[in-house]
Amino acid sequence: MEILMSGQPRLARRALIGSTALLAATLAGPIGWAQTSPPKRSSRKTDLVRVTYGRGGLPLLAKERGEFEKLLARDNIRVQWVGPFPNHAPSLQAVTGNSADFGFWGSSTPALAAMIAGSPLVFVNFGIYEPRSTAIIAKDGSGIDSVKDLVGKSVAVNRSGLGEFLLVAALEKHGIDRSKVRFVYLNPPDAGPAFAQGKIDAWSMWSPGVDIARLEYKAHDLFFEGRDLDFFIDFSSLVTARRFSEENADLVRAVIAAYEVEAKWVSENPVEAETIAQKEAGYSDRVRDHLIAYKRRYTLYGVRDEKFLKDFQAAADWLSTRAILPKKVRVLDHLADI
Repeated sequence: MEILMSGQPRLARRALIGSTALLAATLAGPIGWAQTSPPKRSSRKTDLVRVTYGRGGLPLLAKERGEFEKLLARDNIRVQWVGPFPNHAPSLQAVTGNSADFGFWGSSTPALAAMIAGSPLVFVNFGIYEPRSTAIIAKDGSGIDSVKDLVGKSVAVNRSGLGEFLLVAALEKHGIDRSKVRFVYLNPPDAGPAFAQGKIDAWSMWSPGVDIARLEYKAHDLFFEGRDLDFFIDFSSLVTARRFSEENADLVRAVIAAYEVEAKWVSENPVEAETIAQKEAGYSDRVRDHLIAYKRRYTLYGVRDEKFLKDFQAAADWLSTRAILPKKVRVLDHLADI
């Protein structure tokens, strides 16, 4: 089974996929991002897109900068922001319940779980950001200084999400049976206070939550994704309802193109990007500076990128084999036809 290996050298050689005429008209000069093949369908039944956002990531930055809306306005598309959402699952529910049209670039794992459960969702784009900064942390002085020290302890994770899969991967790497560690399923708004109050022994969490907790609650890393995990299992993903993608393929492509512009700006302007995120989330300058130092770069992949889809299928198989996903899933069945 092949898994997409982490590391900038390999990913840097892969072009950003999915550009449309909007992106080509917006970005002048050679940028090294390839365009996809011509779209299979052309359709548009609305001039409004309802886009979810969270406390960080591309949608928040797009909302705050305003360039995303300006780009879409060129195609007479209006944007309505819906949120903020604390994590991906409720944003997926908003799309499924028709109170939003697009998810907020959350984890592909809960998206797959929702699709397996019957939600009429499809992927329209994927992303990878590096360096990866999801981590399992424990408080200083807790006596938990390594993954092996988690035996008999409780760890907060989000079900079928980044937190759970990272803990599973960490235990597997260190030869620890999952039954020896207590998985506590909590969403981030509940897990943060529980960790601060000592109600759980450790927490598996992504940025910026894990960075805030590490610095403000005096915690340390037990397992750091960018350093300790040598493959990708989970990806950022943009989803919509299948019917919406069928009826509005032109609009979906325009949204993807606008996000590609945003991803390029974020990758090239880490100080400005992290400062915008800090304003929304309200964390300290110390946390902001820690995040700036990552100098994260985003790479997006289209739904026709065969190499990426092969890697994604391998990741989905890994997740189902370990019961993070309830059963095997064929990712090709859950892609938008755009």
